[in-house]
Amino acid sequence: MYQVTPIPAFDDNYIWALSAPDSPNCLVVDPGCADSVMHYLTSHKLQLHTILITHHHKDHTAGINTLRKRFPTVNVIGPTAEQQRISGLTQTVTDGDSVILSAFDLSFKVISLPGHTLGHIAFYSAPVLFCGDTLFSAGCGRLFEGSPKQMWQSLQKLKDLPDDTQIYCTHEYTLANIKFALYAEPNNSALVEYAAHCASLRQQNLPTLPSSLATEKAINPFLRCDNKTLQEKWQQDSALGLFTALRAAKDQFKS
Repeated sequence: MYQVTPIPAFDDNYIWALSAPDSPNCLVVDPGCADSVMHYLTSHKLQLHTILITHHHKDHTAGINTLRKRFPTVNVIGPTAEQQRISGLTQTVTDGDSVILSAFDLSFKVISLPGHTLGHIAFYSAPVLFCGDTLFSAGCGRLFEGSPKQMWQSLQKLKDLPDDTQIYCTHEYTLANIKFALYAEPNNSALVEYAAHCASLRQQNLPTLPSSLATEKAINPFLRCDNKTLQEKWQQDSALGLFTALRAAKDQFKS
C-alpha cells in the first residue's frame, strides 16, 4: 500500500510525495522547489519516477528542470492547455484522460478545473485527490484567470466525488481560511469544532491536510453555496451569486 507524505516548501506549500514501502519509486506533485524534493528523496533512499503538475504557477513548477537533470527518465505530466507555460513537461493530459502508473499500480483520472488558472487540472485515484490550488480546506483558490462561474462549476465537479475523497491541496492555508469561513458562517457548529481541531494540529506543527470531502462539504463555505440559510445571510438568491459574493469578500478579508 502506498503512502502520501507532505514535503514542506517555501512558506506554506506542500509538495506531495507518493511511494510504497517495498519500492524505491516516488511520485511528487507540483514540485516548486527542487531542493526540498531532493532532500526528501535522499533521506528516504527513493528515486523520482513521476511528476504530476496541476497548473503553471512557478511555486508549483520551478523545480521541474532541476529534477529532470538529476533524474533524466522521470515522466513529467501536466495540463495540455498550459503546456506552453510549463517548461519540462514530457506528457500532457486533458479532462477525462487516464494516467496509468504501473510502477505504483495506480491509475489517475484527470479532471479539468478552470478557475484559479484556465488550464488547471486535478488528478484523482480514489480516495486520493491532488487538486492543486482549486479546493483548499475551508477555502478555494483565487481567480487569477477564470471567472466565478468557471470556478463554481469546477468545485461542483469535486463536490460530486465520494465523501471519503482525501483532499491533498498544495498550501497550508487552513487556519486563515477558517477565519473567513467563521465570518461567513459563524453559527456552523461543525466549522467551530473543525477550527479547534486544526488549531491544535498547527500548534503541534502538524499539517491540517489531507482533509476529507465530507468534512469540506460540512465546513467550507465555498462548497455550501446551495445552503439556503447561507444565501439568506449573504442576501443572495442563487448558489453562483453566493459563491461570487463570498469569493469577492474573501479577496478583501482582513483577519
